[in-house]
Amino acid sequence: MASNATIFKTTLQISDMDRQYYGDHVLTLARHPSETDERMMVRLLAFALHADEALSFGRGLSTEEEPALWHKDLTGAIDLWVEVGQPDEKTIRQACGRAKQVYIYTYGGRGADHWWEKNLATLNRFNNLVVMNLPVDGSRALAALAQPSMQLQCTIQEGQIWIADGETTAHIELMIVKDTPTPFRQ
Repeated sequence: MASNATIFKTTLQISDMDRQYYGDHVLTLARHPSETDERMMVRLLAFALHADEALSFGRGLSTEEEPALWHKDLTGAIDLWVEVGQPDEKTIRQACGRAKQVYIYTYGGRGADHWWEKNLATLNRFNNLVVMNLPVDGSRALAALAQPSMQLQCTIQEGQIWIADGETTAHIELMIVKDTPTPFRQ
């Protein structure tokens, strides 16, 4: 018998001064049995960075044809496809073909660096792909905030990110590994 997903309830207050986005979101995160708190919280960070009323979580790790997060327009066309971790080249190629903009948030230190070095030549050809790397201290700080019920505040200003739960604050500075010639704006 397969294990069930663990459910996390989150109230996320976002103040993104870089995008002029301010909003409160009540989210339900289903953590797949094979998913770590670290990966789940990186998904939550990606949500905060792209927050919009139309942004939604995919069905999870076991569904290959859906991303961690996506934003579809009213016609069903995919404006934004967000992956977390180290997706394979085939998944990235398909995402870049289906979506206007694709973001990948890597984490995990040397593993993420090795993944990028291995895929650099192939991924550089995609003009609609952005790759961001979350340093290991940032992803671990996020993982430490994981609780079954969370009330988090996220502040984003000049590329700096702070996520706090009232007692602890995680400071995050993403590293841009690959950018696009013309960034996508929602």
